[in-house]
Amino acid sequence: MTKITLITGASRGLGRNTALNVARHGGDVVLTYQSRSADAQAAVAEIQAMGRKAVALQLDTGDIAAFAPFAERLRATLRETWQRETFDHLVNNAGHGDYALIGQTTEAQFDGLVNVHFKGVYFLTQTLLPLIADGGRIVNLSSGLTRTSFPGYGAYAAVKGAVEVLTRYMAKELGGRGITVNTVAPGAIETDFGGGTVRDNPEINKIFANMTALGRVGLPDDIGLMIASLLSADNRWVNAQRIEVSGGQGI
Repeated sequence: MTKITLITGASRGLGRNTALNVARHGGDVVLTYQSRSADAQAAVAEIQAMGRKAVALQLDTGDIAAFAPFAERLRATLRETWQRETFDHLVNNAGHGDYALIGQTTEAQFDGLVNVHFKGVYFLTQTLLPLIADGGRIVNLSSGLTRTSFPGYGAYAAVKGAVEVLTRYMAKELGGRGITVNTVAPGAIETDFGGGTVRDNPEINKIFANMTALGRVGLPDDIGLMIASLLSADNRWVNAQRIEVSGGQGI
């Protein structure tokens, strides 16, 4: 039976790349997007052109009250599109970059990061647990910045660190259902994330490239391909791990 993967924040960046690579590996995809409907539908069309099924659903992962209605829309979508009651893989990818030195971080910035990157991951996963098939997979996105430090990323890295701890507890509590849970921690990647800081700022790009053993920053395919691989049957025994995909950043 074809596996169905739900990827949050998949209208752009790493989420979109992951969705395309899951489809290339023979899977079907549910993409969520916050506001970029046209981009999400373009990704759906690209996946469908590969002969795979895909659907895009709107979701603000920082709005906890939206999760129960979203689950009902997802349940209806699964029945209509796949004649199924469950999906197989959840990739908690949605996020945003908001960077400031600790002495200059506002409460609004801090709360926004917590709501999307940690609280949202926690409660969206909780809400969707009845819809995840036994033997399924959960992948939470973290960051290479939980291991190496760079000024201005303290709050962002701290909430990603919380996700890494949460991942281990999820793996422990969901193991009885055969569900594996892992963290993927990308290094610096050339996307529009955080306003395209790494992609569009040559100075920042060079700093991170010089911190990386392979001498460059990452590309979306460096991450999307890895996540698609992690979701495959070949990795059924990988569980409760933090897997950094950074080209050897900060070693």
